Amino acid sequence: MNEDIEKAKEKFGLLLEGQLKRITSMKAQGDYIDYNELKPIIIGIVGGDGIGPTITSNAQEVLEFLLQEEISSGKVKFKEIEGLTIENRAQELKAIPEDILQELKKCHVILKGPTTTPREGDKWPNIESANVAMRKELDLFANVRPVEVPEENINWTFFRENTEGAYALGSEGINVNDDLAVDFKVTTTEGAYRIIKAAFEYADKNDLKRLTVVTKANVVKTTDGKFLNIAREVAADYPDIEWDDWYIDIMTAKLVDPKRRSEFEVFVLPNLYGDILTDEAAEFQGGVGTAGSANIGKKHAMFEAIHGSAPRMVEEGRAKYADPSSITRAGAMLLNHINYPGQAEKLKMALDICGQYEQKMKVTGRDTGVTGEEFAHYIMETLQTENLAEKYKKLKNKQK
Repeated sequence: MNEDIEKAKEKFGLLLEGQLKRITSMKAQGDYIDYNELKPIIIGIVGGDGIGPTITSNAQEVLEFLLQEEISSGKVKFKEIEGLTIENRAQELKAIPEDILQELKKCHVILKGPTTTPREGDKWPNIESANVAMRKELDLFANVRPVEVPEENINWTFFRENTEGAYALGSEGINVNDDLAVDFKVTTTEGAYRIIKAAFEYADKNDLKRLTVVTKANVVKTTDGKFLNIAREVAADYPDIEWDDWYIDIMTAKLVDPKRRSEFEVFVLPNLYGDILTDEAAEFQGGVGTAGSANIGKKHAMFEAIHGSAPRMVEEGRAKYADPSSITRAGAMLLNHINYPGQAEKLKMALDICGQYEQKMKVTGRDTGVTGEEFAHYIMETLQTENLAEKYKKLKNKQK
């Protein structure tokens, strides 16, 4: 038994050393990248697994349609990166093979399809999630997920910490012996500060008056307690923003409370809680298939659908019927991030018209609906509508 404990202590010591090095690296980072100074802005396209290549191709077609002039003038360039598949990752026993990682680092922003994460009992080796690895390697610390349902008076933006918490060492837990397994949760001062600061800055710049911090600090006192204490410190710099804190269990309930949910605006929360709460929130918008996700760092950013790779759809020959709405909505977030807010707003309106209001075509995931490519063309046709904003407003009011 003593030998088991000593081995566990040795591994734990190495993990701590790695986290301290990561903190040093975070502190050494400079300012955010300025996209206005780049020519070209390189947009990486990563298909991923399962339905990923199909829906990513659909979204890419829409983005290229919106950015025709920028592509022609050399302001924007698309770069397709292949090989981030579960087969390649399993063969190399790496979450992201080194050659692919180097290609990703050459991109300023990335549009990424879903990737398969191995789990206990399946046929794949125990390699880390490609998403988690990408967030670490590119230091994409802020996972930003908006949810908007006007008819329910819901307009939420979630800032989920992306590189720490329960996922930071998710594949590095210790089986001390056959009777004891231990995983780790990580919170650093630097990591908590930058995500909380980003959330308050977003609220301030967008004239939003309420920010909610979500933890379980009453039970998980050390790590969640640090997160909450840092939130208190940051909040002092934003006296015009009303802030409060909720525990994750009751917060999941309040999102479905029609009397309270419309009161919330901006949320900031640690990694695991953010993963859970944003999937719940997406259901109000039509499900995880409709919601996009941004992963923001100072030098890189990655945008993705928030659903999985749906291998069953591929096995059943239904990949072409997969809904590209989520990753296309992520594309709208990408456009806004690289300073094309006009194109981003047009795409969001077109997605709402096609997916919620007009619905001339429906994606059902089967041959009872249209293909993802047909739906992408429907979006592009809608984008060419004269007075798109007026049409959007009229349909939106009719929906109410």
